[in-house]
Amino acid sequence: MTSGWIGFELARCCAQNGFELLIAADETQIEAAAADLRGSGIGVEAVVADLATREGIDKLYAAVRGRPVAALLANAGRGLGKGFLDQDFDEVRRVVDTNVTGTLDLVQRIGRDMRARGEGRILITGSIAGFMPGSFQAVYSGTKAFLNSFSFALRNELKDTGVTVTCLMPGATETEFFERADMMDTKVGTDPKDDPADVAEAGFAAMMRGDGNVVTGWKNKLQTTIANLLPSRMLAEQHRRMAEPGSARA
Repeated sequence: MTSGWIGFELARCCAQNGFELLIAADETQIEAAAADLRGSGIGVEAVVADLATREGIDKLYAAVRGRPVAALLANAGRGLGKGFLDQDFDEVRRVVDTNVTGTLDLVQRIGRDMRARGEGRILITGSIAGFMPGSFQAVYSGTKAFLNSFSFALRNELKDTGVTVTCLMPGATETEFFERADMMDTKVGTDPKDDPADVAEAGFAAMMRGDGNVVTGWKNKLQTTIANLLPSRMLAEQHRRMAEPGSARA
C-alpha cells in the first residue's frame, strides 16, 4: 500500500472516521504508510505479507488475533499489459492469485467471522474493466469481471445476515498501476486519470451506506452504460485502441 494509491486512500478514509487499522501489502513501504496514517490519531498496525499466497493470507489473518473486524476492504490488485500469448505465465498466475485467489481466501475467512457475529461490512475493489473484453489486458480484465460478479453473488447470499457487501468499480486511476503493468506505451496508460482520493471517498461512502456497488466518475458511468449495450466484439476492439502496445503514439 503506497501513498496515493486507492488502498492507501481507503485506509485514510477509515482512519478519518475512527476505525482502528490493520493494513497489509507485499512491500516494506507499508510501514511508511502506517506512520502517515497514525497522524489521524488512531491505532495502525502494518503487516508485510504477499496476499497472492496462502502464507500471506495466513500471516494477515493471524494478525487479527481474534478481534472483531468491523470492515474488510479487499483492495489488493495487480495488473498486466500486452497480449496474453506474449506474457510470462508466472506473471499471469500472480495476477490471478492476487486479484482472485487471495481475495477469496481473505473474504471467506473474515466473512465467516462477520456472519457469526451478525454484523460487518465488506468492500471489494472490482473495476469497470470487468464490463468489457479487455484486449491486451485480458487476464486483468477477466479477474475484475470475476470480482464484480462475485461481489453481487456474495451480497445476495449474505442478505439478512447483518453483513453487507459493496463492490467499488473505478476506472483508470492516477496511481503507479499502469507503470507496474508495463503499459506506459498505451493510450490508457498515458491519458488523464481519476484522483485516487475521490475514488476512495466514493467507495467508502458506498460501503458505509451498505450499497451494492458504486461506479466512480461520470465518464466511467457512461462507459459502463455503453458496455451493456454494445456487442462484445465491438467492446474488445474499443479496448484494443486503448491498451494495445504503442497506442499512446497513435
